[in-house]
This record gives sequence, structure tokens and C-alpha cells, in this order.
Amino acid sequence: MKRALVTGGSGDIGCAICQRLGHDGQHVIVHGCRHPERTAEVVEAIQAAGGSAEAVGFDVTDEEQTRQILSKLLEAGPIQIVVNNAGVHLDAPMAGMSAAQWRLPIEVCLNGFFNVTQPLLLPMIGTRWGRIVNISSLAGVTGNRGQTNYAAAKAGLHGATKALALELASRGITVNAVAPGIIAGTSAETVFDQAAIRRLVPMQRAGEPEEVAALVSFLASEEAGYLSGQIIGVNGGVA
Repeated sequence: MKRALVTGGSGDIGCAICQRLGHDGQHVIVHGCRHPERTAEVVEAIQAAGGSAEAVGFDVTDEEQTRQILSKLLEAGPIQIVVNNAGVHLDAPMAGMSAAQWRLPIEVCLNGFFNVTQPLLLPMIGTRWGRIVNISSLAGVTGNRGQTNYAAAKAGLHGATKALALELASRGITVNAVAPGIIAGTSAETVFDQAAIRRLVPMQRAGEPEEVAALVSFLASEEAGYLSGQIIGVNGGVA
């Protein structure tokens, strides 16, 4: 059993990833920040299904707090699977975007990736086995109107993924990014109606969180040991 940390584990995609990794036999550290009650529910669901899990709470944008919490977690041993799923978007056309709106997605999606991942690397390297999976977005590949801030954060995450993959390739550690398109859940339902989904997605449906989780499960597995530095879309056929 390996220890897996999933940030943003209380959201639709995060919850599905946590439950899938729990099903796979990993000990899942379910991270949350704003909704501790949801984080606890995810842990309870994993345990009820016979899996192993615990909850942890911290703000990924707070470097010092993050390091303190991770240091405590590392006392129990290395964390060999890291899923950087915590993210936020704050949409606005750039012509009307405030500096605060510009910074928030970058703080959470990109700086949060660094704050969480960097302290875990040396212990992971010591085991000569690891899986780092960064949850990105189609917006980081194609761009999206009203999301220059979010697209910039996710595109930056893609560059970091590729560079870190090169740094860790000889240490038995893979680094990949998953870029979902429209995925069913509370976030998508407030933005896209069924007509829009049929127009935008070749498969004419939204993806399911479990479909993203299935890919993450594979990337976190032994079988994915030769797959690294990739940005993999889960988007229903969007080119």
C-alpha cells in the first residue's frame, strides 16, 4: 500500500480520484481547504468501501502552512503518489480583469503545485518510485475566452510537468498532466447547457468524473512506469 495525496479532494473530480485510488488499494490522504465536511465525507466513503484514508486541511497558496502540514505527514513515511487537483477559476475578459482576478488561479493552480510537490520530492526520490499527476484543463491547451488567467496557470503547469518529468525520469518517478474538457458536476452545470455541450463536444456529452479518475488511476499505477512528461486530454474528442 502506497500513500497518495490528492489535493482538492472534496470536489467532483477530486472525490472520484480519491475513491478510485482507495479502491486501488492506496492509502489516500484527502486534502481540502474550504469544505472540511465534504473532505470528511470522502474519507468516510473510502473507509466504508473497505479502503484506507485520512483527511488533511491546508491552504495550498500558503507556502509555510503547507510545508508544516506536509512535514507532519512525512513523519509516517514518504508520499509516493501526488495528485495536484486543487484549482480555481475566476473568469473575466482580460480587458476588465483586476490584478487580484489575474493572480488567484496562478496562486492556486501553479504556485500551489510547487508548494505541495516540492517538499515531497526528496523523500519520494529516496524510494526510487513515484507518480505525480497534475490535473490541468483543456483551457490550458486551447485557451478559452474569459479565462486568460486560468489558461495561463494551466499552460504554466504543462511546462512544469514536462520539465519536472525530465528531472525525475532516472529516479523511477513519472510526472504527467491530465487535461479534462467539460466534465459533469456542479461547475460544468452552471456554465454549459446540453445544447452547448452537443455543439462543443464531438461525443455530444459531458465526461464523468469517474472517467478522469480512471486515467489518473492508470498513471498512478506500476503499469504506467514508461509514461512521463505527457499532457493527456480527456475531452470527448476535442482536437
